[in-house]
Amino acid sequence: MVALIPRLRRYARALAGDRPRADDLVQDTLERAIAKWSLWRPGTDLRAWTFTIMHNIFVNQVRRSTRDAMATDPAALAELELDDGQVADTLVRINGIERALAQLPDEQREVLLLITLEGLSYDETAHTLGIPAGTVMSRLSRARARLDELLEGTRRGESSRPLKVIK
Repeated sequence: MVALIPRLRRYARALAGDRPRADDLVQDTLERAIAKWSLWRPGTDLRAWTFTIMHNIFVNQVRRSTRDAMATDPAALAELELDDGQVADTLVRINGIERALAQLPDEQREVLLLITLEGLSYDETAHTLGIPAGTVMSRLSRARARLDELLEGTRRGESSRPLKVIK
């Protein structure tokens, strides 16, 4: 399970939006996984099992309270080791992507992050989220299309006004 922590942190960071909340989410996930260890079946994918736990914890947290706007952590930029001239441009791009991701419905954002960021297959994502693989493909397609719209609007200087999204 220790080997999964970097992947859990990356996924939690994408879900939660900032390091402290992501670290809390990882901590909650690991605590729950250890407490429920007897429910994991050897021979099954431990990564998918822990991602499912994280997904469920995150959904429960979102249901309890509304999420704050995502903010870029300056420490994350320092880790990228960019030249001074690149920092501002990178910060603008990261903020634009985070704002666009935040505007996606949770269902689309989760699928997009699991597949693109974590590299899970459609079947693994479907299992993790407890939905059919066809639904994964549909949500991914809608998420990519919506993300393209939002990022294109940002590049043209338009405000990131939410568009009607059909789920």
